[in-house]
Amino acid sequence: MTADVWLPIPPDEIEGLPAGPNYRFWNGEEDFPAEPADCAYYVVPYMKPAEVAVRPLPRLSSVEVVQTLSAGIDSLVPGLNDLRPGVRVCNARGVHEASTAELALTLILASLRGIPDFVRAQERGEWLGGFRPALADKNVLIVGYGSIGSAIEDRLVPFEVARVARVARSARTTERGSVHPLTDLPALLPEADVVVLITPLTETTRGLAGAEFLARMKDGALLVNVSRGPVVDTKALLAEVESGRISAALDVTDPEPLPAEHPLWRAPGVLISPHVGGPTSAFLPRAKRLLVDQLTRFVNQEPLRNVILTTGATGA
Repeated sequence: MTADVWLPIPPDEIEGLPAGPNYRFWNGEEDFPAEPADCAYYVVPYMKPAEVAVRPLPRLSSVEVVQTLSAGIDSLVPGLNDLRPGVRVCNARGVHEASTAELALTLILASLRGIPDFVRAQERGEWLGGFRPALADKNVLIVGYGSIGSAIEDRLVPFEVARVARVARSARTTERGSVHPLTDLPALLPEADVVVLITPLTETTRGLAGAEFLARMKDGALLVNVSRGPVVDTKALLAEVESGRISAALDVTDPEPLPAEHPLWRAPGVLISPHVGGPTSAFLPRAKRLLVDQLTRFVNQEPLRNVILTTGATGA
């Protein structure tokens, strides 16, 4: 029997898909598009709740690949134990770099230049002048220097920042310079005017920006979170922004969605966007290119890109 491939984008809208598999469209609806046991390649619906992403997993008895269209795979973690050993789990590296880097720059510039204040003043019909910080000459610290972190740095350079410091899980050297390990954060935080979080959510990074992390940030610094909400300790952040010592721009929050009555909405110096780093007009063409490339590799039994883990392997 020819294997099934489940896609969250209608197959006839993806030009260049390789011949061979039976392509099934499923974007999280209640009914599955076919018998899950026949699915060999499952592409997770994008921007759906975790319970939707994992719902088919216990019945995917023949699946070989689970592919997300997100940069992280945290929505799948609760269901990974339902997969048989040997399943390759792939992320969407290459899809979200442009959109997320754009939003990170948008949040930085909007926060520093006071755009939310101007919008509120416009609604009042008030001409609100004043002196605002520039991004030029600032020290920026990128925590989580992967492909999106690198794309953020690419966009920072034309703004004449003084310095970009890079942090990842382990030290390495890139074309732009050295990448510090996480253990160097205590020494780097006091020097940064802007701290950008773009780490994956793991047990190591959950609560990374807690009370101690935030206390080490310099007075007047800006924290930007475009990673996952639980990377930041919300209670500790509220204490800092309500004191006025630092400010924050958040595309993700904990909890998420943020309840209407949550104090973070009204905290001084906080700009919130509703987890929109990825879903832009740039998403669909890049997602389609990724799927065509990955499925061509799959059909031709070539190595896949972006394999994050293999179920049943040591450390998975």
